[in-house]
Amino acid sequence: MPFRTIPRDAWDHLLEGNQRFATDTSVHPHSGSSRREELRTGQAPFAAVLACSDSRVPVEMLFDAGLGDLFVVRTAGGCVDAAVTGSLEFAVTTLGVSLIVVLSHEECGAIGAAVSSFEEGDLPSDLTRVFVEKIAPSVIRAKRDGHEERSAIEEIHAAETAEHLVHRIPPVQARIADGSLGVVAARYRLEDGRVTSVEEHFAG
Repeated sequence: MPFRTIPRDAWDHLLEGNQRFATDTSVHPHSGSSRREELRTGQAPFAAVLACSDSRVPVEMLFDAGLGDLFVVRTAGGCVDAAVTGSLEFAVTTLGVSLIVVLSHEECGAIGAAVSSFEEGDLPSDLTRVFVEKIAPSVIRAKRDGHEERSAIEEIHAAETAEHLVHRIPPVQARIADGSLGVVAARYRLEDGRVTSVEEHFAG
């Protein structure tokens, strides 16, 4: 994979795929039987993506990526726990991805629930409380900085999560420093199918 050691090229490659998706010109790479056969012996994705579980955010489709191209971790609201952290560390140290993308999205229900809980001062009593509590710091940061719009809160949540990964996973921090890994916080718009960068962590 030509993007393995060049993180910015990996990000550019994903954006090119998203451009095709958003303009209905997807080429659906690496989707045939020969690719399936090739992957029987192992995987070598060039990027990892942490995204929301929302059914409207099909990660491989919106980047026009194929089988074996992306290592995808999905949770409600793109929330991080030990399993998510361990999965992304595995992607970096074992699979050798050159990019991690933290992808939030327009009209995220989990973020909406966190915003409502913050504004009403009432945490859910069921298991949705788990992700509401994890998203709360992003809501607090947004409110502190004077942002009330959902779009801004979604962007800030992506940035907060990316910063969390950079500072809490030692191999991520080390590989950003040596230039072999990049971390990008981004947001996907349901409205037009576009992914836009919110915050980028690249060497230099």
